[in-house]
Formats: sequence, C-alpha cells, structure tokens
Amino acid sequence: MKVTEHIKKAEGKTLFSFEIIPPVKGRSIQELYDNIDPLMEFKPPFIDVTTSREEYVYIDRDGLLDKKLTRMRPGTVGICASIQHKYGVDTVPHVLCGGFTKEETEYVLVDCHYLGIENVMALRGDARKEEQYFNPTKGGHAYATDLVKQIYALNHGNYLHDKVETVHSADFCIGVAGYPEKHLEAPSLMTDLKRLKEKVDAGADYVVTQMFFDNQKYFEFVKAAKDMGINVPIIPGIKPIAVKRHLQLLPQVFKIDLPQDLIDAVDDCNTNTDVRQVGIEWAIQQSKELKAAGVPVLHYYSMGKSDNIEAIAKELF
Repeated sequence: MKVTEHIKKAEGKTLFSFEIIPPVKGRSIQELYDNIDPLMEFKPPFIDVTTSREEYVYIDRDGLLDKKLTRMRPGTVGICASIQHKYGVDTVPHVLCGGFTKEETEYVLVDCHYLGIENVMALRGDARKEEQYFNPTKGGHAYATDLVKQIYALNHGNYLHDKVETVHSADFCIGVAGYPEKHLEAPSLMTDLKRLKEKVDAGADYVVTQMFFDNQKYFEFVKAAKDMGINVPIIPGIKPIAVKRHLQLLPQVFKIDLPQDLIDAVDDCNTNTDVRQVGIEWAIQQSKELKAAGVPVLHYYSMGKSDNIEAIAKELF
C-alpha cells in the first residue's frame, strides 16, 4: 500500500514510522531484525531503508595503495523485500541521484516494481566524504527534481529509451525531503521552498522533513509550504539526541539549530546514558505536541539501536 493511502486510511490518526540503515557488508541482517522487532508492537505501516552512496577506499597492494570505489552498506532493495516478507509491512527504499546513473536508477526501480515495493524516497544525496560539494555522477541526475521526473515518467510507462504500453506499469508513491531550517546549500528558506514546490509539481506525493528540535520551525515550515501551494502531506522527522557529541555534530552536518534548553540539559549530563534519557524525554514532548497538532505520521530516525525509539513510542502509541 502507498504511504499516502496509509495516511488516508488512518482518517486523521497519527501513524508511527521509522528509518533504518543497512548493515555494513559482511554483517547479518539479523541485526536489523533485532532492532525492528521491539518496534513492531506500535504497528508501523511503513519502514524507510536508507541507501549509501559510493565512497573511496584504499587497498594495500604490496605496499602500494590502490584507490577503489565501493559501497559499504549495499542491499537496500533486498532488505526492503526481506522486511516486507518477514513483517508484512510496506517499505520505502531511498533512491539517490549521487552514485547512480539514470540507467542504474531505472534498474533499481524495475527491481522494486517486481518485488511489490510501492513507495520510494527520491533524494539527491550528499557529497562524497572527500568532496566539499555535491558533484553529480556522470550520466546521473544533479537534482532530486529530475529524479522525481524519471520515477513519474516510469509510472506512466515512459522508460529512458522506450515507451512501454502495458496495464502493469509501476505506480510508485514518491516521497521527497523537506527542510524546516532550509537545505544547507540553499541561500534562503524561500528559495528552498521553491525547490520543494518544483519536486511536488514534478510528481512527488508526500514530504518527510529533516530532523528538527524546535516544533515551531516545523509549524512555520508547513504554513509557508501551504501558502506556496504545496498541499501534499508533510511528515515530521524526529531524531532523539543520543550522545553528547551530537551537540556539535548535528548542527555541523545538517546546519540546524538546537534549542538552548536542550543544549543546557545535555551539558548537565555526566554520562551518555544520561544524554540518551534527555534525548528521549525531549523527543517525547516534541512528539506529543506534534501529535496533538494532527500530523499525519511521526517518523523517527533510528539509524542504530532502537531502544530509545521504543521508549518514545511507548508514551505515544
């Protein structure tokens, strides 16, 4: 079932969902199951699975370093299929511009269609670690809007090199990212909202926001988006702070502001266990306010261990 259909079926009730990352190559998928299992009691209608772009590694060849491109966390589509089979829950694989040609993207989408995956999250992706700015892959898309256009075209039987007349064409529900505090590369929030409008006009069906820690920023973002004519569901993304270094890491990586009350509470912690509890309590209060406001879904970035997401969900669902 599509994400938008789940939202419509809920009839105003706030749903619970979360996001996971594939394991590093060589690790067992059981690690993912162990994190997913405790969250299934909260009946998530869908689970997002991230995609990692390629990165360079250096391999020692008899004293000489050989530079190779690799993906440390492959398997997104396979994991999505496994989760759907094991839990009977819809999955949302992340599809990136970065690291993929248009043809490779088409193959991923065809695989998803054959596996019965009805939802995809279309993202530009980040720059590679060694790059200061995002550089599109040769033969790939430079912007998420163009990726949305490719998925939308495929939904209508228009493949890259031919048009397929069939009653069994794909019909993906397309999610895109939104930024309550603007994308780190955008010159202004208004400019960023215009880019979001372009993605929706190109065929995006819903939006999931980047993490934020001040709900007012989300409410203002939703209002500004609606004023611009963006009328698709806007799902808030929540990430509980888990370690003290998040105070520096999250603003640096995502260019977001942290409320001073949260900063002070984390600063007063003596251990990461204390920090984790502060993050849980803050996310609970955030979630309660958002739920009271009638958000369609509360989407949590679990990324690693799920015990903190479980603690939050127990207070809300």
